[in-house]
Amino acid sequence: MRVLLQRVITASVSIDGRIAGAIGAGFVLLVGFTHADTSAVVGWMTDKVVGLRIFPDADGKMNRDLAAAGGAVLVVSQFTLYGDASKGRRPSFIEAARPEVAIPLYERFIADLRSRGLDVASGEFGADMHVSLVNDGPVTLMLERTG
Repeated sequence: MRVLLQRVITASVSIDGRIAGAIGAGFVLLVGFTHADTSAVVGWMTDKVVGLRIFPDADGKMNRDLAAAGGAVLVVSQFTLYGDASKGRRPSFIEAARPEVAIPLYERFIADLRSRGLDVASGEFGADMHVSLVNDGPVTLMLERTG
Protein backbone atom coordinates (compact mmCIF):
# COMPACT_ATOMS: atom_id res chain seq x y z
CA MET A 1 0.00 0.00 0.00
CA ARG A 2 1.31 3.39 -0.95
CA VAL A 3 -0.03 6.71 0.26
CA LEU A 4 1.16 10.07 -0.97
CA LEU A 5 0.17 12.38 1.87
CA GLN A 6 -0.06 16.13 1.41
CA ARG A 7 -0.83 18.53 4.24
CA VAL A 8 -3.35 21.03 2.88
CA ILE A 9 -5.23 24.18 3.77
CA THR A 10 -8.16 23.12 1.57
CA ALA A 11 -8.84 20.42 -1.02
CA SER A 12 -11.59 18.97 -3.18
CA VAL A 13 -12.16 16.26 -5.74
CA SER A 14 -14.65 16.62 -8.58
CA ILE A 15 -16.12 14.08 -10.98
CA ASP A 16 -17.91 15.20 -14.14
CA GLY A 17 -18.07 18.76 -12.83
CA ARG A 18 -19.62 17.92 -9.45
CA ILE A 19 -17.76 18.08 -6.15
CA ALA A 20 -17.54 14.51 -4.80
CA GLY A 21 -15.63 15.46 -1.66
CA ALA A 22 -14.10 18.52 -0.05
CA ILE A 23 -12.22 19.38 3.13
CA GLY A 24 -10.67 22.34 4.87
CA ALA A 25 -7.31 21.91 6.60
CA GLY A 26 -5.96 18.39 6.86
CA PHE A 27 -4.54 15.70 4.60
CA VAL A 28 -5.04 14.70 0.99
CA LEU A 29 -4.22 11.01 0.72
CA LEU A 30 -3.55 9.62 -2.75
CA VAL A 31 -3.87 5.86 -2.16
CA GLY A 32 -2.68 2.90 -4.22
CA PHE A 33 -2.74 -0.84 -3.56
CA THR A 34 -0.72 -3.77 -4.82
CA HIS A 35 -1.57 -7.48 -5.01
CA ALA A 36 -0.07 -8.47 -1.65
CA ASP A 37 -1.90 -5.84 0.41
CA THR A 38 -4.16 -7.02 3.22
CA SER A 39 -6.47 -5.54 5.83
CA ALA A 40 -3.51 -5.70 8.27
CA VAL A 41 -1.56 -3.39 5.94
CA VAL A 42 -4.56 -1.05 5.83
CA GLY A 43 -4.71 -1.05 9.64
CA TRP A 44 -1.02 -0.19 9.88
CA MET A 45 -1.44 2.66 7.38
CA THR A 46 -4.46 4.01 9.25
CA ASP A 47 -2.43 4.11 12.48
CA LYS A 48 0.46 5.81 10.70
CA VAL A 49 -1.68 8.50 9.07
CA VAL A 50 -3.68 9.23 12.23
CA GLY A 51 -0.58 9.39 14.42
CA LEU A 52 1.70 11.50 12.23
CA ARG A 53 2.68 14.67 14.04
CA ILE A 54 3.18 17.06 11.16
CA PHE A 55 1.06 20.05 12.17
CA PRO A 56 2.76 22.97 13.89
CA ASP A 57 2.42 23.55 17.62
CA ALA A 58 2.48 26.96 19.32
CA ASP A 59 6.24 27.13 18.75
CA GLY A 60 5.91 26.35 15.05
CA LYS A 61 7.38 22.84 15.37
CA MET A 62 5.74 19.85 13.71
CA ASN A 63 4.36 18.33 16.88
CA ARG A 64 0.58 17.91 16.52
CA ASP A 65 -1.36 15.10 14.88
CA LEU A 66 -4.45 15.38 12.71
CA ALA A 67 -6.96 15.22 15.58
CA ALA A 68 -5.09 17.82 17.66
CA ALA A 69 -5.06 20.13 14.64
CA GLY A 70 -8.79 19.57 13.99
CA GLY A 71 -7.99 18.38 10.48
CA ALA A 72 -9.98 16.35 7.97
CA VAL A 73 -8.96 13.82 5.31
CA LEU A 74 -9.64 13.60 1.58
CA VAL A 75 -8.93 10.08 0.25
CA VAL A 76 -8.43 9.61 -3.49
CA SER A 77 -7.72 6.26 -5.17
CA GLN A 78 -4.56 6.44 -7.28
CA PHE A 79 -3.48 3.19 -8.94
CA THR A 80 -0.76 5.09 -10.79
CA LEU A 81 1.26 5.16 -7.55
CA TYR A 82 2.26 1.65 -8.62
CA GLY A 83 3.28 2.73 -12.11
CA ASP A 84 6.75 1.64 -13.23
CA ALA A 85 8.34 3.97 -15.77
CA SER A 86 11.85 2.51 -15.52
CA LYS A 87 11.69 1.05 -19.04
CA GLY A 88 10.40 2.65 -22.20
CA ARG A 89 8.10 5.65 -22.40
CA ARG A 90 4.82 4.12 -21.27
CA PRO A 91 4.48 3.14 -17.60
CA SER A 92 3.57 -0.40 -16.63
CA PHE A 93 0.87 -0.82 -13.99
CA ILE A 94 1.31 -4.54 -13.46
CA GLU A 95 2.07 -4.03 -9.74
CA ALA A 96 -1.22 -2.19 -9.13
CA ALA A 97 -3.93 -4.35 -7.59
CA ARG A 98 -6.92 -5.24 -9.73
CA PRO A 99 -10.22 -3.60 -8.69
CA GLU A 100 -11.53 -6.79 -7.05
CA VAL A 101 -8.59 -6.58 -4.60
CA ALA A 102 -8.20 -2.82 -4.36
CA ILE A 103 -11.83 -1.70 -3.90
CA PRO A 104 -12.43 -3.57 -0.61
CA LEU A 105 -9.08 -2.32 0.74
CA TYR A 106 -9.88 1.26 -0.32
CA GLU A 107 -13.29 1.09 1.35
CA ARG A 108 -11.74 -0.45 4.48
CA PHE A 109 -9.17 2.36 4.67
CA ILE A 110 -11.90 5.01 4.51
CA ALA A 111 -13.97 3.15 7.13
CA ASP A 112 -10.94 2.77 9.42
CA LEU A 113 -10.20 6.50 9.22
CA ARG A 114 -13.84 7.33 9.98
CA SER A 115 -13.85 4.91 12.92
CA ARG A 116 -11.17 7.12 14.48
CA GLY A 117 -13.65 10.00 14.55
CA LEU A 118 -12.13 11.84 11.60
CA ASP A 119 -14.05 13.86 9.04
CA VAL A 120 -13.32 11.89 5.85
CA ALA A 121 -14.27 12.81 2.28
CA SER A 122 -13.36 10.77 -0.77
CA GLY A 123 -13.44 10.48 -4.50
CA GLU A 124 -14.86 7.45 -6.31
CA PHE A 125 -12.70 4.44 -7.03
CA GLY A 126 -11.89 4.19 -10.73
CA ALA A 127 -13.51 7.50 -11.69
CA ASP A 128 -11.80 10.19 -13.76
CA MET A 129 -11.27 12.78 -11.05
CA HIS A 130 -9.93 16.31 -10.80
CA VAL A 131 -8.21 17.06 -7.50
CA SER A 132 -7.70 20.64 -6.36
CA LEU A 133 -5.67 21.51 -3.31
CA VAL A 134 -3.69 24.22 -1.59
CA ASN A 135 -0.55 22.71 -0.07
CA ASP A 136 0.34 23.76 3.45
CA GLY A 137 4.07 24.09 3.96
CA PRO A 138 4.31 22.34 1.57
CA VAL A 139 4.49 19.10 3.51
CA THR A 140 4.40 15.93 1.40
CA LEU A 141 5.28 12.39 2.54
CA MET A 142 5.35 9.05 0.73
CA LEU A 143 4.18 6.26 3.03
CA GLU A 144 4.52 2.62 2.09
CA ARG A 145 3.81 -0.74 3.70
CA THR A 146 3.72 -4.16 2.12
CA GLY A 147 1.95 -7.30 3.30
